[in-house]
Amino acid sequence: MEHLIELFARTLAAKGHSRVTIRIYVGCLKRFAGFMGKSLEDVVVGDLQAYQRYLANDRRLDYSSRNVVFCALKSFFQQCLEREWDFKTIPFPKKARKLPEILDPNEVSALLDACPNLKHKALLMTSYGCGLRVSEVLALLPEHIDSKRMVIRVEQGKGRKDRYVMLPEKLLLTLRDYWRAYRPTTWLFEGQTKGHALSDGAVRAVFQKARHQAGITKAVSFHSLRHAFATHLLEGGTNVRIIQVLLGHRSLTSTQIYTHVARTVLNDTRSPLDLLKPKEEEPPEG
Repeated sequence: MEHLIELFARTLAAKGHSRVTIRIYVGCLKRFAGFMGKSLEDVVVGDLQAYQRYLANDRRLDYSSRNVVFCALKSFFQQCLEREWDFKTIPFPKKARKLPEILDPNEVSALLDACPNLKHKALLMTSYGCGLRVSEVLALLPEHIDSKRMVIRVEQGKGRKDRYVMLPEKLLLTLRDYWRAYRPTTWLFEGQTKGHALSDGAVRAVFQKARHQAGITKAVSFHSLRHAFATHLLEGGTNVRIIQVLLGHRSLTSTQIYTHVARTVLNDTRSPLDLLKPKEEEPPEG
């Protein structure tokens, strides 16, 4: 089995997948192999069907988790073992459409004010001010900050795409203060060890601590800063296609979700209830 797992990892790398994707996909294959208890070369499509039922009924994994497993196994059997199966026969649920909780501007301000640590505040400001994912924030280098053009270069974001985003003046001032205080050597945001980037878990912990200190009870995460960035731009009148470019979305459909949560879209549309005319009162008798 080990040689097949190694082959899968090399194949993913050759196709240009990120190290994170390779690690996740290889982990999915290892767990599937452990569940099967037989050689991967002896697996048939019925085994994949049984595994999906196990993940759904016994493990009760959500759509996103099961989708990752499905994509990993499909990739392995198609590309490494050249199985020409009908993957449509594998039971799979419809994706639930859930709208994100949105932080309003006052809550974002409270969140930032709840960060006494300059590095932590700069982290949150960078995500909210530029609409960056946590992985994109952690991948920033000092040279990606272009103060002359007032832009930030985001290299190899999701989908291995480069893009530029705006550099807010408030963020630039904070980053300059942060630079003078911490003097990062490699990554813009480093951990306690110089030259090593902060971990994903540490960044998420920073957000949750600030959320608690700010008294925010909404079910939000670090990624909610990116949601807030897009929603607040839309509420401010920015064209949705511009927001698509800033977020790095391949499809406009992904960006249009914010039209369902933007306050202006909802409040500027009058309900037909408010258009109903009140019943005229009859004049009193006599």
